[in-house]
Amino acid sequence: MSEQGAAAEDKDSFPWLIMILMSSVTFVGILSELMPSGVLPQMMADLDISEVQGGNLVGYYAIASAIFAIPLVSLTMQFNRKVLLLLLLAGFAISNIIAGLLLNYTIIIILRVIGGICAGVMWPMIAAYGMRLVNKKQHGKAIAVIMAGNTLGISLGMPVVTYIGNEFGWQTEFIALGIFILVIALLCIFMLPSTPGEKLTKSSSPFALLKILEVLIVLLLTLLGVSAHYGVYVYITSLVEEIDLAGGIEGAQLLFGAGSLISVLLAIKYTDKHLRLLTVTMFALLVISMAVFILFGGTVGISHFAFFLWGLSFGPLVTLFQAAVSKQVEKAKDVATSVQSSTFNFSIMLATSGAGLLLGLYSPMVLTYMAIALAIPGIVISFFAKKTLR
Repeated sequence: MSEQGAAAEDKDSFPWLIMILMSSVTFVGILSELMPSGVLPQMMADLDISEVQGGNLVGYYAIASAIFAIPLVSLTMQFNRKVLLLLLLAGFAISNIIAGLLLNYTIIIILRVIGGICAGVMWPMIAAYGMRLVNKKQHGKAIAVIMAGNTLGISLGMPVVTYIGNEFGWQTEFIALGIFILVIALLCIFMLPSTPGEKLTKSSSPFALLKILEVLIVLLLTLLGVSAHYGVYVYITSLVEEIDLAGGIEGAQLLFGAGSLISVLLAIKYTDKHLRLLTVTMFALLVISMAVFILFGGTVGISHFAFFLWGLSFGPLVTLFQAAVSKQVEKAKDVATSVQSSTFNFSIMLATSGAGLLLGLYSPMVLTYMAIALAIPGIVISFFAKKTLR
């Protein structure tokens, strides 16, 4: 057995190497989902599509994840976790590489849906997979480290792939990501421990979980938080152009990413002990950052700081909600996190579609007002959800 596998079996120690490898999976997972948002103008021009159709490159991916997460996670519960993860990585890689070789919008949308289906299974299963490798007191830490890849993907990965897309073309960007995913899959073959699946029971079914009030509260917070953030982020290029930000989209993403990186490090350390405080703070920072955009526009320094604050708010988004829903159940955490993940992706779809329609009628600044309107109820609910966010 490898040293990493042996460390995983000793649940009193934290298997950092394995968790970091799992984090690289969520890193490429979020890049696969959001990559079009950084090169949307180029894709719109090359594919001869509208801004709403461009938004669908992310929106359809998200809705596929939302629709297929619960049934496919339930269907694959008994699969070996390592084998299932390798199959999902293959799906990510192939869909991105083929999309990079084509200039057909319809086929690319189909490939994006395939990628979304893989994501719908990957997000909940990898969190539960990681939790099974550590003791209960380290569940929040495991989720935070694994989901740190999501934040690093946005903070570091998105500026890099956006640069590649702008310098060498969005098709090169897609192909490069696909190849990188294959490298990660190869590492997973040798480093990840083989873990059997679980049997799905009536008490752990998605429908049973939806009868738990605390689970419903987490799902509502997910809907509010994700819709608020992604409604703006998917169209971040439009916001940057509207306020005429010095440094452009790359500068905005780097500042956003720096804030995200700091907050995810805080989440790794404090999620198990201060879940409610972190959730309230996340919503509050979103309101503040959006208010700064409204009041100061593209003022040099102030608007840049707003992107940093927004990143601080965004960083722990996935970690907090997956940790919260996993605390509500003892078994079949895959199913619990799949319900939350499905809500997460459904929220992205709603935010993308709704924001796209608003952009057709108003300036991009309307998205900041939408984010505030969604975040304020999130603050109130999080503050009073003492039992749920214990």
